[in-house]
Amino acid sequence: MSQITGRISQIIGPVIDVFFDTKGLDAEKVLPKINEALTVKRPDGRVLVMEVKQHIGEDTVRCVAMDSTDGLQRDLEVTPTGSPIV
Repeated sequence: MSQITGRISQIIGPVIDVFFDTKGLDAEKVLPKINEALTVKRPDGRVLVMEVKQHIGEDTVRCVAMDSTDGLQRDLEVTPTGSPIV
């Protein structure tokens, strides 16, 4: 399981890019794996689950949201779960 948290860097409909500060570590070891679930707490307190679909660059993953992305904004904290959506 990834021990670092990320930040939303871009939202395009149901597609969300999440930036992780790898702090110079090997990105392959710290970035969430493909199909791993990530969670983000919306400003209204509800939790949105998303799934990693692609690694883009050395520090960013592209995800697909499992619900509406209305109300999300850049720089919200994202937490990897360490497992796929069940």
